[in-house]
Amino acid sequence: MSDIYTSQKHTLTVNAKNIRLTIPAGVENGQTIKITGHGGPGVKGGPKGDLYLTFKILNNTNFLREKENLYATTEIDLSTAALGGEIHVNTFNGKAKLKVKPGTQNGAKVKLKGKGFPKFKKPNQFGDLYITYSVKVPEHLTEKQKELFEELKKTGI
Repeated sequence: MSDIYTSQKHTLTVNAKNIRLTIPAGVENGQTIKITGHGGPGVKGGPKGDLYLTFKILNNTNFLREKENLYATTEIDLSTAALGGEIHVNTFNGKAKLKVKPGTQNGAKVKLKGKGFPKFKKPNQFGDLYITYSVKVPEHLTEKQKELFEELKKTGI
């Protein structure tokens, strides 16, 4: 999938003829592009037919793609979920700083506008990235941490 984040120039050999083409950024799985006049020979001396390329996009990332929008899950620790804070999340082209609101619940979603995938044949336009928070509950607590959680439990938290 990373190969189609930017437009790519390729040369294909079809019927012993090289065809140079640019594959636009944001092409989708199963999408077909027509190349006029590069198909098989025409009937009874007619013009050549058209060549149709259908793309099969392999997702080699941690993102789920739906058109130009991307979806990902990121873990946050319990204290960040409760108290808020800043985290860094992966985007398709690097990292982004994200503020986590105090009281964030497991499964909460946030949108990072313009951090998704390129829109097909719309230069410099991008979809959005949707991040779902997965709150990581500690598994191995020290005695002190257990005591603190017991105190919180008494207050109804």
